[in-house]
Amino acid sequence: MTVGKPFPLILNFALPLLLGNLLIQAYSLVDAAIVGQTIGLNALAGVGASSSVLFLILGFCTGLTGGFGIPVAQAFGAHDYARMRRYVKASYMLSIFFAILLSVACSLLCADILRWMQTPEEIFDDAYIYLFITFVTIPCNLAYNLLASIIRALGDSKTPFYFLLIGAVLNIGLDFLLILVFHMGVAGASVATAIAQTVSFLLCAIYMNKAFPILKSPAPSAERVRWRDVWFALSIGVPMGLQFSITAIGSIMLQSANNALGTMYATAFTAAMRIKMFFICPFENLGVALATYCGQNLGAKKFDRIRAGLKDAIYIMLAYSLIAFFVVWFFARDLSTLFIAADETVLLDHSVMFLRTSCCCYAFLGILTIFRYSLQGVGKAKLSIGSGVSELLARGLVSLFLVPVAGFFGVCVGDPLAWIAADLFLVPTFFFVLKRLRTSELETPSSPV
Repeated sequence: MTVGKPFPLILNFALPLLLGNLLIQAYSLVDAAIVGQTIGLNALAGVGASSSVLFLILGFCTGLTGGFGIPVAQAFGAHDYARMRRYVKASYMLSIFFAILLSVACSLLCADILRWMQTPEEIFDDAYIYLFITFVTIPCNLAYNLLASIIRALGDSKTPFYFLLIGAVLNIGLDFLLILVFHMGVAGASVATAIAQTVSFLLCAIYMNKAFPILKSPAPSAERVRWRDVWFALSIGVPMGLQFSITAIGSIMLQSANNALGTMYATAFTAAMRIKMFFICPFENLGVALATYCGQNLGAKKFDRIRAGLKDAIYIMLAYSLIAFFVVWFFARDLSTLFIAADETVLLDHSVMFLRTSCCCYAFLGILTIFRYSLQGVGKAKLSIGSGVSELLARGLVSLFLVPVAGFFGVCVGDPLAWIAADLFLVPTFFFVLKRLRTSELETPSSPV
């Protein structure tokens, strides 16, 4: 991604990511639709009651593994393949450690987490089963995300999508089998996802072994992982994971405030969130593409290309924001009936309110993801935590002061206000960092990246 016009490079790289994420959201929608339409609204609310917690933990895993891919992309862009292989090995070691730690700790704390979130008693059992199985299978999620991140760091975003496509089809098929045939309830939805992720991981592992001989060291003893390699991977991966987690803590506060309003609001929130996540995932994918693009061009010391790529990404984002706004605004009720029966008019009204409030501010979310991932791509992952803190503060204030007064409308405006708060931090910070990087390179042109 260091040669050629930025616009088609970014678009072509982001498109498979987008399709892959749409697949993830599609089978998430299928999970929720099957649960809501066949098991009941309480089961649907139980699945959704823990969505912010899942974002906290699984978001950390996604950010962590995405961060591990950035040093790989930088070394690849600099043509330092020995260093690249050391980073890959370091990421394997660190991922095994975090997979065990998170899975054990979260499984043990599962019930306590749901009580902290004020989960209503009538949906507590379903929420616990869904959350516990997801926690136990964290290694499946982390393993796929790590290998997909490394493959993308080497410039291939299409192959992980193909494997994810296989996993998505398998997941949907298993949903029908485990929920409708074997009557496993909400547990079937979690098990289906874990199996699909495991299959996608195995396919990635087989492909990497055959398609990337560059990952095989000609002299393994000379390329042993050093502590500084581990530390550098941690210095990018952990802040990226924490940034997701800090953002999720604000979401947990907002969801807890919503759960306290009652089961009806928890159900409407669940349906609207599934739909919202489907429509906002292109922003995340565009950001991931920018992280790899910026990482490779930083390694190649092509700062003008970073700025040009950022501008083209904003054009892409604005075009999509406009399309998504019209679709969500005019079809919010129809989309909500995927999860909520048509005669549940009050639930549908609340879901529509949430979706329409959110879609008006999609461009602010697009700016957030572009600048956050670009900042991470140039190696300043720690600074991006500031945007997560801004989101946390905004959602916290909304949860504490606005929701008790405005009710569900306060929940609806929580995310847009958080996006705006993060943008106010990210935009000036990124341009300041880019200017410093350029100045530093001009002063010390031989310094390593």
